[in-house]
Amino acid sequence: MPDLIQERAGVPVLVCDPTGPRVATTGQALDLIGAAFAGAEVVAVPADRLDPSFFSLGTRFAGEIMQKFVNYRLRLVVVGDITAHLAASSALRALVTESNRADHVWFVPDLDALDERLRATA
Repeated sequence: MPDLIQERAGVPVLVCDPTGPRVATTGQALDLIGAAFAGAEVVAVPADRLDPSFFSLGTRFAGEIMQKFVNYRLRLVVVGDITAHLAASSALRALVTESNRADHVWFVPDLDALDERLRATA
């Protein structure tokens, strides 16, 4: 399935294909942002599509990507199981916890959890 804009809990969401290209550069993240400008407010990216450097905070890749989404006023949602990454990094655990308390970047286990979050914020 290609990346598609879907209405989820009344919100237009660019749901990225789990088998799509890996997001390994800020340019590739900007490609997703550009695709979202077709009408999405949220971009849901499968965790497996993110380069492993995203989850290694010392690379600053996660911060760069997250800031791009904030600058363009789009919500970034990382969808999927990241428990192995969380187990390896207390800094990442703190980032995920803080991000999930706010509105700009969320980490959710699946699209059903995203739907719940969207309904709760409507």
